[in-house]
Amino acid sequence: MLKRLFGARAAAPDSAEACFRLGSELAQSGQLDQAIALLRRAVELAPHGAAYHNLASAYRDRGDAPAALAAYREAARLDPRLAEAHYGVGLMLMGERRYEEALASLRRAIELNPRFAEARLQAGNAKMGLGDWQAALAELKAAIDARPDYAEARWARAISQLPAVYSFGTDPAERRHAFAAQLDALCKWFAATRRPDAYLAVGVHQPFYLAYQETANRELLAKYGALCVGLMGAWQSQAGLAPPAPRQGAKRRSKPRIGIVSAHVHDHSVWTALVRGWVERLAVANDLHIFHLGTTQDAETALARRRAAHFEAGPRPFDAWAHAIHGAQLDLLLYPEIGMDATTAKLASLRLAPAQAASWGHPETSGLPTIDYYLSAQALEPAEAQANYTEKLVALPNLGCWLVPGKEEPDKPPKLDLQSDEVLLLCPGNAFKYAPQHDRLLAAIALRVPRSRLVFFRTRPEPLAEKLRERLRESFRRAGADFERQVMFLPWQSRASFRALLKRTDLYLDTIGFSGFNTAVQALECDLPIVAREGRFLRGRLASGLLRHLGLDELVAPTDEAYLELVATLAADRERRQALRKRIEAGRQRLYRDAEPLEALQRFIETVAA
Repeated sequence: MLKRLFGARAAAPDSAEACFRLGSELAQSGQLDQAIALLRRAVELAPHGAAYHNLASAYRDRGDAPAALAAYREAARLDPRLAEAHYGVGLMLMGERRYEEALASLRRAIELNPRFAEARLQAGNAKMGLGDWQAALAELKAAIDARPDYAEARWARAISQLPAVYSFGTDPAERRHAFAAQLDALCKWFAATRRPDAYLAVGVHQPFYLAYQETANRELLAKYGALCVGLMGAWQSQAGLAPPAPRQGAKRRSKPRIGIVSAHVHDHSVWTALVRGWVERLAVANDLHIFHLGTTQDAETALARRRAAHFEAGPRPFDAWAHAIHGAQLDLLLYPEIGMDATTAKLASLRLAPAQAASWGHPETSGLPTIDYYLSAQALEPAEAQANYTEKLVALPNLGCWLVPGKEEPDKPPKLDLQSDEVLLLCPGNAFKYAPQHDRLLAAIALRVPRSRLVFFRTRPEPLAEKLRERLRESFRRAGADFERQVMFLPWQSRASFRALLKRTDLYLDTIGFSGFNTAVQALECDLPIVAREGRFLRGRLASGLLRHLGLDELVAPTDEAYLELVATLAADRERRQALRKRIEAGRQRLYRDAEPLEALQRFIETVAA
C-alpha cells in the first residue's frame, strides 16, 4: 500500500486522509467491502493517485476486475509518475490477455523504476503471451537481477524455457533440454535458500506446453511435482493444517463426502467434458462439495450450485481456499484438471483429503505425490498406460465421461470464397497444438490434394497464430506447396458460426500428438468425418477414442503416412464422405449420457471412502 505518499500528519476522522488510512488498513486485513467504501469516500473528498491505487487494489482483491482497471487508470492519470499505478493497469490488462496494451503500461512502470521486479516479471509474461519467448527470458533475468531472491521470477524463468508456438528453426528438443536444466537449477536454488515464502512461487507458471511434445513426460513432471509438494508441504505445516486421515469404523459416513475443486465450473471445455457429468451423476449418492475457484459464473455454475450439498465460489486467496477445503473433512478430493490454473496447482500440491485424484481436463500426469489417482478412460488410453503416470491409473469404462448433446445454434458460416471443386479441410486446433515436426505432413496433404483449402484459426492471443502462420508458410515453401492459395486463417468464431462452418466442411483434420475432444464432439454432432492419427499418450488419443467408440475405426490412422493417405483418399471420394456422415448421424447417440463410466466412478468413490 502507498500510505507513505500522504504524509504522516494527523487527520480528522471525517477527512480524506483518515478515510484513506483506515480504508488501506482494512484492505490489508482483508475487510474489502468496508475498505472500498472508505477509499471511495477518500477519492470523493480529495482525488489522489495513491488513494485511487489502493482502491483499485481492493477492487482487484475482491475480484472486480473492471472497477480495478478503471481505478488504476485514474491513479495513473492523477499521478503519472506513480509506477505502481502503471503496473496495476498492466496487471489487470494481463488478466484480460491484452498483452500489447499491458506491455505498454508495464514499460512505463519500468521506466519510472528500472528495478521494479514485479513489473519486469509481468513484462516477461506479456512477452510470452505475444510469443516472444527470448524477450520474455530477458525480462525475467532482469527481474532476478533487480531482486536476486525473487522466487516467482526464478520459477517463471524455468517454465518459460518452453515456447507456446515454435518459430521455424527452433528445436523443441533443445527447449525441452533447457527446461530440464533450469528445473534442476531451480530445485537446487530452493534447497539452498530455504525461503519461508517459497510457496508463493508454486503455480505462477506451469509446464503446460510440455504436454504438446509427443514425448514421455513422467520423469520431468515427477521432479517438478516433488518441488511443488515440498514447498507447499512446508506451508501446510506452518499453517497447522494436519494431513487428514481416513475415517475408521463408526466414524464412516452413510454417504461419501467428495469435493470437486476447479476454476472452470462454468461453460468451459473442462466442465463440458468432465465436471458436468460428475455434478449430474454423483450428487445423489454422495455428499457433494464444490469449490469454484474462478470468477466466471453462468447458467452452468447455477446448475452446479443447485446440485451440490455445499457450494463455495471465489475469489479468495489460496490459503483461504486451503482452509475451507481442509475444513470440509472430505473423504475424496477430485481435481478435473491440474496444469491450467495457478490456485489449483497450489491446492493440489497440498494434502487436503485422505484420497486425492486428478483427471484429464489437462490430459497429462500431474507429477504430484499428493495426487493418488488419475481418472482416465479405457477408450482413450494405450496399452501399458500406467507407465505414463505418477498416480495410480483408474481407467473408467468407454469414454470415461457423461456427455450431453450440444445446443443447436443456427448461424451463417464465415465467407470462404471457395471454388466449387475445392475440398475444405478444417484444422481447428489452437496454434500451440501444431508441433513443428508435423508441418511437413500438412504440406504433403496440400501437395496430394491440390484442390484443397486448409483452414486454420487466428486463435487468441493472435500473435501466437501469426507465428504458426509464418512457420507454416516457410514449411510449405520448402516443400513446394502453394501456401498462399491453399491455406486460410479465419478470425476466431462464435460457437454458432463455428458449428455452421463444421456443417459446411468436408473433412476435419485432428491435431497430431495433442488431440481435440470437445471440438471433435462438436464435429461429430455436425456429422463431419474426422481423420485422427492415434498418438502414444492419452493426450494424442482423444479424437481417435471418440471414433473407435462409434465404430469408425477406419478413420483412425496409426502413422503419419497412413494419416496422409487417409486424408487424400477421403478428399477425393465425396460419396464415401457422405456415407460416413450418415453413419455418424445414425450412431452418435452413443456419445451421450453413458451411465457405465459414472457407475464405475461411484464404485471407485465408495471403495476409496471405505
